[in-house]
Amino acid sequence: MRGRRIYVETTIAADIETVWRLTQDPAAHVRWDIRFSRIMPGPVAEPDAGEPTRFRYERRTPLRTIRGTGVSLGERLRPDGTRTSVLRFHTRDRLSPIRAGRGFWRYVPDGNRTIFITGYDYEAGWGQLDRVVRPLLGWATAWSFDRLRIWVETGVPPEQWPLRSALWWWRRDRPRAARCARTPTRARRESGVATVPATLDALPDPKDDA
Repeated sequence: MRGRRIYVETTIAADIETVWRLTQDPAAHVRWDIRFSRIMPGPVAEPDAGEPTRFRYERRTPLRTIRGTGVSLGERLRPDGTRTSVLRFHTRDRLSPIRAGRGFWRYVPDGNRTIFITGYDYEAGWGQLDRVVRPLLGWATAWSFDRLRIWVETGVPPEQWPLRSALWWWRRDRPRAARCARTPTRARRESGVATVPATLDALPDPKDDA
C-alpha cells in the first residue's frame, strides 16, 4: 500500500555547508531526527565520486528495536548551486510500519539561508492502519526538521528537546512541526526543487543487504 508522498520544507538561517554537515554525518543526524536511533554506515565513498554508501539503521521503541538497511548518494556539485541526497531503505521486520521506501533531501541556497526539503514515500507494513501512521510520520519529520533548525540557529542541542517537549505548550521556543511547510508551493514545483532527483533511480536495492 502506498499513499500520498510525505513532503516537508523548512528554511534555516545558516549556510548550505553547515546544514549539509549536520544532516550527512550519521552521528549528528540521529541527534535531531527522531525517526532514527542509530545509523551505521558501511565503507564511505570518496566525496563527489558518485558512488552510493550503504548503511544499517535502528529505531528503538520501548517494546521493540526496528532494524533495516539502506543506500544513499549525495550530490554536492550541481550547476545550479543546490545539493541533493537520495536514499532507499528496507526492513524485513514484519512489525515495522514501514517496509521499504525511497526519498530525497534537497538543499537550496537562499542568500544567507538554506531551504531544506525532503520528500519520500514507502510501502506500508500495517495495511489500512497506514491512514494513521502516515500523518504521524509526516508530523515527526516536520518536528525533527524544526528541531534541526533550532539547533543550527541557536546552538541549543537537540537533546534538550525530547519528544515529550512537543507537549510543552508554555515553551514558545520548542520545536513545532507547524513551522514547516507540508506541501510544495506552485513556485517550488515549477522550479523543480520539490521534484525527485534523477539520481534516485540509479540507487541499488538495499534488500540485497538485509
